[in-house]
Amino acid sequence: MTELPSQGDMIAINFDTVRASIKDDHGLNTMFNQAYEQLYDKAQVLFRRQDERLWKAQYLGMHSTDAGGPYRDSITCICSDICSERLPLFILCPNGRTNSGSNCDRWIPNVYSPDKLIPNRTKNQYRFVGQLMGMAIRKKNYLDLKFPMLLWKQLVREQITSEDIEAIDIQSFTLINEMEKTMPENDQSIDLDDVLSSILDELRFEVVSSNGSTFDLVPNGQEIPVTIANFKEYCASYRNYRLNEFHRQIEFIRQASELEEAVCGKGEIDVELLKRNTNYGSPYSQDAPCIQRFWIVLGSLFTEEQKKLFLKFVWGRCTLPNRDEDFTTRFIINGFDITNGSVDGALPRSHTCSFVLDLPEYSSTDVMYDRLNYAITYCSSIDGDGNMNEMPDSAILIDD
Repeated sequence: MTELPSQGDMIAINFDTVRASIKDDHGLNTMFNQAYEQLYDKAQVLFRRQDERLWKAQYLGMHSTDAGGPYRDSITCICSDICSERLPLFILCPNGRTNSGSNCDRWIPNVYSPDKLIPNRTKNQYRFVGQLMGMAIRKKNYLDLKFPMLLWKQLVREQITSEDIEAIDIQSFTLINEMEKTMPENDQSIDLDDVLSSILDELRFEVVSSNGSTFDLVPNGQEIPVTIANFKEYCASYRNYRLNEFHRQIEFIRQASELEEAVCGKGEIDVELLKRNTNYGSPYSQDAPCIQRFWIVLGSLFTEEQKKLFLKFVWGRCTLPNRDEDFTTRFIINGFDITNGSVDGALPRSHTCSFVLDLPEYSSTDVMYDRLNYAITYCSSIDGDGNMNEMPDSAILIDD
C-alpha cells in the first residue's frame, strides 16, 4: 500500500480523560473508543500518511501542547484498553483466569456463538485494531499488545496446532485426550458409558469455549449424547471448534492489517473498483460508446500485465488502492481533439501527476485495443506532465 504525502495540518483528536476514567458496560468511555469514533472512517487514508505522527492528541481540560508526548501517550492508553476488560473485544486467556500454565498475561479475542452474527460495531472495532497494527508496521510505533503466539500465527495465515491452544488453555484438550486413551481401540462390545464413567457422567455434543460459555458443536448438540458410534465425530468436532474458535475475529483484524496488501497493494487490478472511481470530461459520459469500448478493452481484453502497464501509463504506479474510500484522487478520462492526422492513428495522452487520460474517440474496439496497447507498451515514460523519452511513433501527441 503506497504511503501518501503529508497533507499539511495534522488532524486533532480530542481525548476526555475524565470520561475515560468512568467505567461502562460497553467500553464507550474508553480512550480506545474515543479514538475509534474519531479515526475509524479516516484511518485507511490517514494511517498511510508520511507524517511521523498521524494525529495531534488534545487532552481536554489540560494545557499540554502535543510535540509528541501526548500522541505517544494516547497510543499507550489505547493499547491498554484493548488488552483489558473495559472493552468487549478481548478477554484474558483461560490460563490467566485460572492462574495456571503459561501465557497468563495474554489476551485472546472474545468468543461469540458460532451460529450468531458478530455485531457490526464490534466487527469494525476489530478492524480498527488491525488498522492500528498496520500503522505500527509503517511508522515503527510499536504497540504494547499482549497477544499470544496463536493470534500472530493466525494473522499471517500460519497453521495453528493443539499445542498453540494448550499454551493459552492448559485444560483445553485434557478431557478428550484422556477419553481417547481410555477408549478401547478394538473391543466394540464395551459400552461407552462404562468406559467414560470415571471421566464424565453425562457428555453431549457441546464445547466449553475460552470464555466459559457452552456452545453446541452440532445443531441441538445439548440433546445429543456421545455414544460409541459417534465418539470419533465428537472428538473431531471438538478439536475443529477449538482450532477455529477465533477465526471470524481474526479475519476482521486481518482485513485491515493484511501484511502483503499493506506493503504491496492487491495483486490484481480491480477494474470495477477503478470504474467506480472514474470521472469523465467533455465530451464523454459513462454511457458514451467510446467509454464503453474503453472499459471492454481494459476489463475483458487486457491481460493482468497489460492492466498494470496501463495503470503505470496513466498514474505512474502499478497497483490500485484497496477500497473505494482509499482513493484520494479519482481517475479522469477526457476527450482528445486530434487536429493533425486521423483520430484512429493517434495515441492517447496521459497526465500521471493528476491521474488523467486524454482519450481519442476511436472508431472501434479493435482500434481502441491497438492504440492503448501500443501506448502502454512503448510509451510508459511519456505523459503530458513531462518529456518524451525514446518516442517510437510520431503519431503520439504530447502537451508539455
